[in-house]
Amino acid sequence: MKIRIQLAILMIMIGLTFHCRAEDEFTAEIIRFPYQLPNQTVIGNPTSYSVRNKQTMLDIARTFGLGYNEVNLLYPQMDPWVPPYDKNIIIPTCWVLPPTQHEQLVINLPELRLYYFDRSSSTVQTYPIGIGDEGWESPLGSFHITEKRPNPHWYIPQSLQAKYGMAVMPPGPTNPLGEYMMKFSAGAYGIHGTAMPWGVGRLVSHGCIRCYPEHIKILYPQVAIGTKLEVIYEPIKFGERDGQVFVEAHPDVYQRIPDYYSFAMEKLSRYAQAQRVDQTRFLVAVSLRTGVPINVSKSARYNSDQMMIDMAGN
Repeated sequence: MKIRIQLAILMIMIGLTFHCRAEDEFTAEIIRFPYQLPNQTVIGNPTSYSVRNKQTMLDIARTFGLGYNEVNLLYPQMDPWVPPYDKNIIIPTCWVLPPTQHEQLVINLPELRLYYFDRSSSTVQTYPIGIGDEGWESPLGSFHITEKRPNPHWYIPQSLQAKYGMAVMPPGPTNPLGEYMMKFSAGAYGIHGTAMPWGVGRLVSHGCIRCYPEHIKILYPQVAIGTKLEVIYEPIKFGERDGQVFVEAHPDVYQRIPDYYSFAMEKLSRYAQAQRVDQTRFLVAVSLRTGVPINVSKSARYNSDQMMIDMAGN
């Protein structure tokens, strides 16, 4: 218990430090990735990067628009606070699109990532998120955006009011909702910023969806009230690019899958292009669960980007 309390204090301090640095160091711009269903559904490209002096893996993740989980899954043995200086690492800025009915807003909980589709231009934006912690799981289902509020007050759940000493927290640097809030039709849940950016890429909230401050700032004005939102649970995604088949496998973050291997094989059996998949390569990707698209085609061919995607999990 003492260790857990000390860790919690440390993370709060880190979170406050990140908040102070966010205004000065972390910015973002809208990046629109072209896509085409169902033939071009792997977006982005990985890149290589050399760790700079005094950079943490959290700094690097945020700089490249990733959540903590995305670098931690790829480099689980690396010290996130003191990564080796000048080490060359792969930045996994590539993703398989999640399945979608509406091509509007989609949140895939196992990968801790949000997608915002624009059918008119056949482009998609994507942002890392923090989601509900164990016991406070984010809800699954089809919803829509019901309300938008800048500088939101936080109406604290009764079960937490004693902890915070208030029923309503005004806007400010310690407000966990950050500067922008978009509520959706699932009760008190919403998509919002955060006062603790270290929580993006983690299970940290009481069910809401947390974005980096710089991401919610550019997402908020684009999303209209009434926009459809799908919150799904897809730890294994299949995608295609340039005639090649990719699989992206993530951990079962909410422990909902009794047998991950059986689940994976069932997913493969229902995949329309299963006959094109090399089962050995598929099982390697499923075993690694790095959250990185891996080429699993029987007759895999590579350009440099595809080779890097393939090698990232090895």
